[in-house]
Amino acid sequence: MAKLDIAEKRLPQDGRFNVKIGNTEIDVRVSTIPTAAGGRLVMRLLNKTNTLFDITDLGVSDAQMVQLKRLVAAPNGIILVTGPTGSGKTTSLYAFLSYINTPDINIITVEDPVEYQIDGINQIQVNPKIGLTFASGLRSIVRQDPDVILVGEIRDRETAEIAVQSALTGHMVFSTLHTNDSPSAITRVVDIGIEPFLISSSVNAVIAQRLLRVLCRDCRKPGQYGAAALSRIGLNPEVIANRTIYAPEGCEKCVQTDYLGRIGIFEFMAMSEDLKNLILEAFDAGAIKSQAIKEGMITLQQDANNKVLAGMTSVDEAFRVTH
Repeated sequence: MAKLDIAEKRLPQDGRFNVKIGNTEIDVRVSTIPTAAGGRLVMRLLNKTNTLFDITDLGVSDAQMVQLKRLVAAPNGIILVTGPTGSGKTTSLYAFLSYINTPDINIITVEDPVEYQIDGINQIQVNPKIGLTFASGLRSIVRQDPDVILVGEIRDRETAEIAVQSALTGHMVFSTLHTNDSPSAITRVVDIGIEPFLISSSVNAVIAQRLLRVLCRDCRKPGQYGAAALSRIGLNPEVIANRTIYAPEGCEKCVQTDYLGRIGIFEFMAMSEDLKNLILEAFDAGAIKSQAIKEGMITLQQDANNKVLAGMTSVDEAFRVTH
């Protein structure tokens, strides 16, 4: 079904297929690797019918939402979304595009693979076998008079260089990186081979994100957490003195898993003049993070703590995701 070579058992293989269950269309990604005990196979399931989110469904706080709407509507520059595999980066980027998607804006994407199809957006599927890479696709996109470009992932120097040049020549560019937090994305781009002065003049913001499981509303219960458990995520007992912190319980609705659904936690690092100057001087992630926090950046840990205080998730879940 995944169009793999069934005679090849010595090499890793990747494939995909679609399956329809009722009215639900599931995109299945298949990955196999050879192990000493035989083949190992993993399937990743993507529900293509109801996974497109509105920008307000992501879990962004009100203060961050004002900043986010201003950033994604900018006429040019780069917005980088960072996080590990499966942290919802692509979903967030699609939500951003849906927010700015109007008939008068020309949006073109180059992705690997095209996960969800959006009306009114031109989406290109990467195909390395015929030479259609992120870099070659991006080079062709620039000649198509786009207003907004989405690059699935910045993987190499060539892709990064074209993305930066596109941003500097009046295009809005969205892309993803694999880093742990927002400040380390700058270091990563420098490591790829981009000059710091180009980064400071092209990058508008870096958004780091993770996914937290949401406590089931039907069975969550007020939890009793000791000072040690709270201090692990940086919460003081005084902060929660007059607030209810919830813990998991388990019921039929959540199939005894304690949680139902997921929500994002975000770290917005908008590039100020001071941050740009700091990048020019030294691209040390620690120094960049200190300056960003000084300017009011809410870290992933703080955003997770806010979700705990709001009763959305548990202390244990916040610790699992942020540590």
